[in-house]
Amino acid sequence: MTRILIIEDEQKIARVLELELTHEGYEVSKAYDGLEGLRLYREQEWDLILLDIMLPEMSGRDVLRRIRSGDEETPVIMLTAMGEVKDKVEGLDLGANDYVTKPFDMEELFARIRANLRPKNGSEAMRILDLEVNEVTHEVKRDGKLIDLTAKEFSLLAYLLKHKRQVMSREQLLVNVWGYDYYGDTNIVDVYIRYVRNKVDKPFGTPLIQTIRGVGYVMKEPT
Repeated sequence: MTRILIIEDEQKIARVLELELTHEGYEVSKAYDGLEGLRLYREQEWDLILLDIMLPEMSGRDVLRRIRSGDEETPVIMLTAMGEVKDKVEGLDLGANDYVTKPFDMEELFARIRANLRPKNGSEAMRILDLEVNEVTHEVKRDGKLIDLTAKEFSLLAYLLKHKRQVMSREQLLVNVWGYDYYGDTNIVDVYIRYVRNKVDKPFGTPLIQTIRGVGYVMKEPT
């Protein structure tokens, strides 16, 4: 049975999540503060973690930092009432796989949970020119050199490569990489494109991620 850990200090929300997820067939445990949540995480194996940012004892950000210090694999979905782009970017940069702003629709949350639990076994390395992206090992190489990306940078690069030579709008990238709609905040895509370009394109001279003015972005060989 798939095991989900809920770390949420609002007990009513935690209880609703527990009931709904249990009804969906998941095995669920919950903690009401960051220290207790981190203890449960360390004591048992989990398939996914729902983590609030504003927690007593230890913040969700600090819990996530400690999780990611030795675990890059367990999916973490952040739950928070904060909706500013900078807060979302910070959570994603720390290694969160997804980000849900309260109040959220339960069916949407279920969809995000299913997406983050989807097995990646069998994925093969994708290539374009001298760039190689492996979804199993999460390794990125260009010209044979390893490139270190954050989880969200990797997801963005992999999605562009899966759809190479296809122009992707900012809205498409938001839905398919972030998994939800940042209405009015599409500049987060531009921010992450710049991050990825600085690591994957700029040091190697040949740009692969190209801007289509007024539309979005495309990964393709230069003409």
